[in-house]
Amino acid sequence: MTESFPVARPSGCPFDPAREYATFRRTDGLAKVSTPAGVDAYVVSRYDEVRTLLRDSRLSSRSAPSDHVVPDADLDRDVDPGSILNVDGAAHKRLRRLLATEFAAKRMEAMRPRIAAMIEERIDAMLAAGGPVDLVREFALPIPSLVICELLGVPYADRDEFQERSALLVRVDGWTDEIQRASDELDQYMVGLVQAKQAERSDDLLSRLITRGEELGDPLSLPELVSLGITLLIAGHETTANMIALSTLALLRNPEQLALLRSDPSLAPAAVEELLRYLSVVHFGLFRHVTDEVALGESTIGAGEFLIAALSSANRDESVFPDPDRLDVEREAAAHVAFGFGPHQCLGQQLARVELQEVFTRLYSRIPTLRLAVPFEEIRYRDNTLVYGVSALPVTWDRAAEAPATDRDLKSS
Repeated sequence: MTESFPVARPSGCPFDPAREYATFRRTDGLAKVSTPAGVDAYVVSRYDEVRTLLRDSRLSSRSAPSDHVVPDADLDRDVDPGSILNVDGAAHKRLRRLLATEFAAKRMEAMRPRIAAMIEERIDAMLAAGGPVDLVREFALPIPSLVICELLGVPYADRDEFQERSALLVRVDGWTDEIQRASDELDQYMVGLVQAKQAERSDDLLSRLITRGEELGDPLSLPELVSLGITLLIAGHETTANMIALSTLALLRNPEQLALLRSDPSLAPAAVEELLRYLSVVHFGLFRHVTDEVALGESTIGAGEFLIAALSSANRDESVFPDPDRLDVEREAAAHVAFGFGPHQCLGQQLARVELQEVFTRLYSRIPTLRLAVPFEEIRYRDNTLVYGVSALPVTWDRAAEAPATDRDLKSS
């Protein structure tokens, strides 16, 4: 019997993946499900097999990341030039090679002082305004938006141009005229931005991509640059913004873990990896088309079938992460697959790590009495989008307990 693809997180436990995944892992790790897209697919739920799937060249990502949860999605549509999430093989390697230098760990680490300063400025602004505030609007969304705008060379004053539209484009409840308009408008905006950079280069990622392609004798076309720019703009703020807010909520619900982090800021890197594992905000997994017969465990999947790599299930696999449903900021969790795995593993993962580490080091020490301003039960979640998170996070604090930033704090970053 074919079950429905599990899309709902358990009621009352917003940090856990769908309960069905644990059942899948206990059986053969592979379950056939019907999907909202109108096709049947196999859910791959165990850690080792998810990694095997995601590095197999016989699996196409042309409907990545999550077309399986979009009602009646067109799974045979043409892939846009420059769509790095959807192209395979040589076309994907070409785009990734051009981008790899931009997201190298050394370059991301060099951005740390600037990111730290942005975070301190936002904390100062929140403290000056006084609580309660919506942490999503006042902190979690502005930080990665500021960072990705500076990186790409997008004027931050234009943030409304992409924040509203990208929020629509990551929805999974069906394509509408409103979403089509948002897509068209964001496309037009990026065309204008790229053309301006083609005419006059600056010290930003888009300009360097244009120059690098020309120097290699393999220039990126306007459609390719537009597609890459939109992908980086959306991915660069949606995922990290949701991680900041949802991680804060998870830590507030696990005060003993937050106390550990506050008492020892050197735990920030481990806490980031653990929260990435624990929350798995790309919560519907990654969709793949089988182009040639492939064996997974004891099963053989034929060409033309569909597979779903359940990242949130792999990150709760008991054989890899003991007591996986427990948040433990001291856990060694760096082997998680929250950023995917294989050739399509997230290019911006090192940037996300730097941002999250600096947030965890600074926010909770600067505002040690941070707490929810509403009952936990009133928090509403973004469960109909590709990236899971909270719609808003009202928080407050005791003003007398605020801690000022120091020059030493910023220099040590």
